Amino acid sequence: MKMLVTGATGKLGSKVVEALLKKVPASQLAVSVRNPEKAESLRARGVDVRHGDFDRPETLDAAFAGIDRLLIISADGDNETRIRQHTNAVEAAARAKVSFIAYTSVANASDTKMFLAPPHQAAEQAILKTGIPYSFLRNNWYLENEASSIQGVLAGAPWVTSAGAGKVGWALQQEYAAAAAAVLAGDGHENTIYELSGKLFTQEELASALGTVLGKEVPVQQVDDATYADIMKNAGVPDFVIPMLVSIQEGIREHTLEIESNDFEKLLGRPLTPMTEALRQIVDSLA
Repeated sequence: MKMLVTGATGKLGSKVVEALLKKVPASQLAVSVRNPEKAESLRARGVDVRHGDFDRPETLDAAFAGIDRLLIISADGDNETRIRQHTNAVEAAARAKVSFIAYTSVANASDTKMFLAPPHQAAEQAILKTGIPYSFLRNNWYLENEASSIQGVLAGAPWVTSAGAGKVGWALQQEYAAAAAAVLAGDGHENTIYELSGKLFTQEELASALGTVLGKEVPVQQVDDATYADIMKNAGVPDFVIPMLVSIQEGIREHTLEIESNDFEKLLGRPLTPMTEALRQIVDSLA
């Protein structure tokens, strides 16, 4: 059996590959990457490195040839670009006659109104249309996404948010990667949907946990979206990024990430890393 991970040199993809290499021989693992030279270290370890570009379907035909189980990691970019790229990847998987597709989706993808949802909804629909057995890994939110806010706190700033009382199921990217590896290398995951959500925390609760790690109180500044945008601009965030950050805050405020689930624990066979320990890892990585 041969399995392949797309986007394998990215932040999530590289972690998935490392998790898989603990489960299966390198000879069973292939990766599809836009720049194969960036994956030379994987090739040296016996991984089959293939060139695959989501904007060039002909490269995907070659990349996916002979693959049994495929993990499509969602691409980056604006929604229109991602919808096109995800569709290209799914259609190539169908042409290659892969027997299983896992896809990294977004929380509550079927019903969510979050602005990030359309590319994930399009990908899930495209996969369903193929009739190929699937698993949708509906990732809630990476704790690493809060690194810039944590850095601000380390520099003496308050925790700034416009997310109100909305809750998020944060978890470390490493744990999302481990869950994806468990599904790709495991049995019995055909036609499944996993809501991968950690214990739910408000912004205040997250800041309090961070305060525990740092041994100091972390003040929380709840603001409206316009003020949040101004603060981000003054902090040096590029203008084109600010609307996305504001939309994320709005989505959290509207409870789009408030998903309760024990799917993570089911896939990992253990509890998630406790929040204070997870935050400590990120603080240490920023030091």
